[in-house]
Amino acid sequence: MTHELDAETIARLRIRGLRQAKGWSLESLAARCAMSPSTLSRIETGRRRLALDQLVALARAFEVSVDQLVESADDADIVIRPEPQTAPGRTHSVLSREGSLHGFTVVKVRIEPTACDGADGQVRLRVHLGYEWLTVLSGTLRLHLGSRVLLISPGEAAEFDTREPHALCAEGGPVEILSVFDHDGTRAHFGDSAKA
Repeated sequence: MTHELDAETIARLRIRGLRQAKGWSLESLAARCAMSPSTLSRIETGRRRLALDQLVALARAFEVSVDQLVESADDADIVIRPEPQTAPGRTHSVLSREGSLHGFTVVKVRIEPTACDGADGQVRLRVHLGYEWLTVLSGTLRLHLGSRVLLISPGEAAEFDTREPHALCAEGGPVEILSVFDHDGTRAHFGDSAKA
């Protein structure tokens, strides 16, 4: 048996979920939206109706749209069916939605052993604004980071500032990674058009 939640209940659940995901106390959120902590507590628990002006203030505090707080989810909002994109030596699939609540882009990447080699046989290092976190799913990743070369095995992760010259290469065969980019990293790798 399924039942649909009304928009106010959905908003209450999302408000509490977003607050907790950001690690904010009721007091911290209250300071961001000009409400008292007790009012927020009563809103979250359903002991107080959620007024439109409060909803707008909360959306601003979380830096989301009002729609993102109240829209009912359907299957299309849950299941992401990525479309793989290819470039020489690489295939990537964006696994998060454009404009996700937290501003990060999640990408699965398959890197072939030839992906790093330039015409002269040298590894091409990139530099751009942003921050990246990745984990290796299969194969071995050779991370060139400045003058260092690090081998990363399946189950291991790395995080680094992308203003340091870097390259992600396959060591000894194809490698698959799951990579998370902040806004600047997403723009540098995919332009402004990263979509699921």
